[in-house]
Amino acid sequence: MGAITNSQSFLIYLKNLFFTAFGAFLAALAIRVFLYPNELIDGGIVGVSLIFSRLFGDSYLSYFLLIFNLPFIYLAYKVIRKTFVINMLVAVLLFAFFLSLLQHLPPFMGESIEVIVFGGVTLGAGSGLMIRSGSCTDGTEIMGIILNKKMGFTVGQIVLVINIFIFAAYGWIFHDWHIALKSLLTYIVAFKMIDIVIAGLNEIKSVLIITTNPQRIKDLVMNKLGLGLTIIPGIGGFSGEDRDILLVIVERLDLADLKELVLREDPGAFIAVQNLHEVAYGKQVSSFSKKRKRKHLSLRT
Repeated sequence: MGAITNSQSFLIYLKNLFFTAFGAFLAALAIRVFLYPNELIDGGIVGVSLIFSRLFGDSYLSYFLLIFNLPFIYLAYKVIRKTFVINMLVAVLLFAFFLSLLQHLPPFMGESIEVIVFGGVTLGAGSGLMIRSGSCTDGTEIMGIILNKKMGFTVGQIVLVINIFIFAAYGWIFHDWHIALKSLLTYIVAFKMIDIVIAGLNEIKSVLIITTNPQRIKDLVMNKLGLGLTIIPGIGGFSGEDRDILLVIVERLDLADLKELVLREDPGAFIAVQNLHEVAYGKQVSSFSKKRKRKHLSLRT
């Protein structure tokens, strides 16, 4: 059984690595063919890297992406699981590699609406595939997670404010607000495409887990993933047997790891995932945390 479990885990890892690589390729393709030749930028660290690349030279784009992401990778190492840090590092390295590899592709020089739509869709598809595989290339989302714990704003709100400043700085530096506004439109298209690719995956999910081994799953979720959970007593509809139901509140970056862990331990487990638009909790609601693991939202019964 152990060999089968290891084999399944390896196949899942390979699948996630493939989609991460393909997503990085699509995102790099969008930047090299649509965005950069038309003086457009993306949000976050990619946007900052594109600004510096325009100032100091196209050939430095991959280096700027790596350098500006390093502090956020370190922050992720301090407050998030090591597995996520590894996934993020791999995604950033692949993204930088494809940006360098595709540097001399012929650009798409069409109408503004064509560049915005096709560039945004391609970029969003690539970013969505990477997020769906449990990785990301944008350090501002890490900052959003950290500030979310300290200030109470959602990750999306924090990232949006940061990106508004980035687009405003772009327009101010190059004295052209048209490219800043067109970049903002491209970002909006990409953002909506990310939602489509990851099937409406929001920042926070409510996950119900029905398993024949709830105690084992509970221990793994809390100790390995650092997630808090609530145990809800239940009764099987057909069997009439007492069965505990696990309720977990999880952020989107951790959802893939949670599903993999549960199904690896119990292939017959039932997992129901729901979107949460808002979660409110008081100061006395504590989070389960481990050293160098991110604090997560938890419920107390």
